[in-house]
Amino acid sequence: MIQKPQPGEYNPYYEPYLQLFTNDTDVLDLLQKQQQEVVQLLGRVTEGDADFAYEPGKWSIKELLGHMNDTEKIMAYRALCVARGENQPLPGFDENTYVANSNFKDRTLSSLLEEHAVIRANSVFFFNTLSEETFSRIGNANGSPVSVAALAFIIAGHERHHLNILKERYLVKI
Repeated sequence: MIQKPQPGEYNPYYEPYLQLFTNDTDVLDLLQKQQQEVVQLLGRVTEGDADFAYEPGKWSIKELLGHMNDTEKIMAYRALCVARGENQPLPGFDENTYVANSNFKDRTLSSLLEEHAVIRANSVFFFNTLSEETFSRIGNANGSPVSVAALAFIIAGHERHHLNILKERYLVKI
C-alpha cells in the first residue's frame, strides 16, 4: 500500500485534498472506486442539466467535469515525469484559463464522462505499474517539491473535493 505523503512532499496548497484521507487510505483502490462514483453521480444528470451552474460566474457541470479531466491529465503527467527521474521543474497551470479555452460547453456530458473513464483507467494502470520505491521519488512542479505518492493522492483528493461540490451545490438544485 502506498503511504500517505507527508508535508514537504507537496505544496501546502494541496493540504485540504490530502486531509480528506486517513493514513490507511489505499489510494490505488480509491482511484478505481472513484470512477464508479463519478458515473453513478453524473449518470443521472441529463444533457440539458449538464449546462447548469449553481450561480453566475461559476462553471457548469460539464465545465467542472472537464476541469477534473484536465487536472488529472496534468497530475498524472507530473507523476510520470517524477517517476522517470525528471530533474527539470514542471510548470504550473491556471485552471480558469484552461476552462475558458476549452470546448467543454460544446461537448456532451456523455463524452466528458467517457473521457474521464479513459483518463482514470490510464492513471490507475500507470500507478499500478510503479514500484513502491518509485512513489517516494520527489520532483518539482509549480515551484514546489512533489512526490509521486503525493500526486496520486492529489488526483484522488481533487476529485473528492469536486464530487463534494457537485453534491452540495449543483445536484441539489437540478
